[in-house]
Amino acid sequence: MSNKKIQIAISFFLLLLCSLPLIAANNTISGFRVWDSPEGSRLIIDLASKPKFEVFRLDNPERIVIDIQQTRLKGKVPRVKRNHSLLKKVRSAPRKNRSRRIVLDTKGKINYRSYELLPNREYGHRLVIELNSTEPVVAIAPPAPKPNKALRDIIIAIDAGHGGEDPGASGRNGTREKHVVLHIAKKLKKVIDEQNGFRAVLVRKGDYYLSLRKRMEIARENSADMFISVHADAYKNPRVKGSSVFVLSERGASDEAAKWIADQENSADLVGGVSLDDKDKTLAMVLLDLSQTATTDASVRVADNVLSEIGKIGPVHNDTVQHARFVVLKSPDIPSLLVETAFISNPREERRLNDQRYQLKLANAMLRGVKRYFKKNPPPNTLLAQAENTQTLLVEQGDTLSQIARSLKVSIATLKSYNQMQSENIRAGQVLNIPF
Repeated sequence: MSNKKIQIAISFFLLLLCSLPLIAANNTISGFRVWDSPEGSRLIIDLASKPKFEVFRLDNPERIVIDIQQTRLKGKVPRVKRNHSLLKKVRSAPRKNRSRRIVLDTKGKINYRSYELLPNREYGHRLVIELNSTEPVVAIAPPAPKPNKALRDIIIAIDAGHGGEDPGASGRNGTREKHVVLHIAKKLKKVIDEQNGFRAVLVRKGDYYLSLRKRMEIARENSADMFISVHADAYKNPRVKGSSVFVLSERGASDEAAKWIADQENSADLVGGVSLDDKDKTLAMVLLDLSQTATTDASVRVADNVLSEIGKIGPVHNDTVQHARFVVLKSPDIPSLLVETAFISNPREERRLNDQRYQLKLANAMLRGVKRYFKKNPPPNTLLAQAENTQTLLVEQGDTLSQIARSLKVSIATLKSYNQMQSENIRAGQVLNIPF
């Protein structure tokens, strides 16, 4: 090899060595987003490739530090709203070895959790920092119950799928699943709340993310009698159309039973009104299996009713109830179903999902299915149970409440409760509700 070629080779090698730091610093922060929810906040950092990072807390003042190796910042860090509940400011600066430091100045000491998300159809690589307050939650006392109203409403938990960082499926015209299902969920809540003896609870009230198990927890915290998760399907073939209704599969139920028995926190909870924490494993499994069997049976029956009603307003993709291992369906003591309202990937169905009138039709169809089920299976101690087990009696001149109670072989207290009476006074022509 000539001297000239050796010099060229050495020069190329030296140039390569000099450029290695530049090659290593090939990751880029392309953007920041902050999503707020009732549970806390999420800072999402968009990156060009998989990050190498470290997250830790510093005090005096309180702050959370994120160091990302070999990364440059493209653009600016986000400005935090002045009244933000957890954050004061987000700032960033370069570090040695071409690293980037991001600092979250927080309002006091807060909990945090960090993890990566892989690319999807909407976003590339992401680093997520979840934040929530360490301050104890002050319990708000529920309103005092109304006098003489021992009976309760049937509670339906309505879960609008996806939300926040998770947009769900998207239509050809840009419709996002997370938005349309929230509109449908709100309409379903409205029509349920208009029914005497029913009350709905929205699991997700706005555009924010909730973990799948958190959705189950919210339903349990609200003592829900039923859980309905609302979604919109998608497929690569835009001609595929129709609604589907899912319940938990047998395999999914078995997996969840094992998790509940292994999880000390769950074992101490109530399943079907029975605490599992003081039971041996075999007995706990039997009790849990009985609870799950009854719940699965109820889920299938209400899902059949809902699918039948939805089929009256539009096409169905599957004409029978489907079984799947969706996490949100795994509550062992709350009948649960997931409704795929339509295929958002089908242009015609995308238009229908955006139509407020069709959204209301879907809500009313789901309502009819739910009411059909509960009319035949009213939970104990509910207003509907009273209505389904009550006949009436016309009070005649000279009747007294005590005489009527003796003749019907019920207590005076029962008659007063069924009729929400303050006293035993009755009058001729009055109609009393009488339990069978």
